[in-house]
Amino acid sequence: MSHQGDPQQPPPSQQPPESMQPPTKDECTMGMLVHLLAIFTGFIGPLIIWLIKKDESKFVDDQGKESLNFIITMIIAHLVAGVLWCAFIGIFITFVLIPVQLVFNILAGVAANKGEWYRYPVCLRLIT
Repeated sequence: MSHQGDPQQPPPSQQPPESMQPPTKDECTMGMLVHLLAIFTGFIGPLIIWLIKKDESKFVDDQGKESLNFIITMIIAHLVAGVLWCAFIGIFITFVLIPVQLVFNILAGVAANKGEWYRYPVCLRLIT
């Protein structure tokens, strides 16, 4: 299905909810941190920022949930890859998951820093 409409508008997955104001610079920075801290701290850094800031900012709340959902998705993918190591395909899957996770975290951090409501392309939405 093709995306019809104004070519200048971002895709629906990156559009803020109708009633939301654009995020402030501080909100953008916190949004960026929830994505980039996942690279270094796993789920701990994003979880702490999300828990502290979720009631203060809809943007940080949204991006924190998105980051945590992606981390959960990647944990599940790594567990499946670990089980498949006995069939040797898990080795390949593991070495694909690591750079994919890194690239998507960086893309999400850059987008959030610009004030975009980023959505990971492949992500279980367990925290809503």
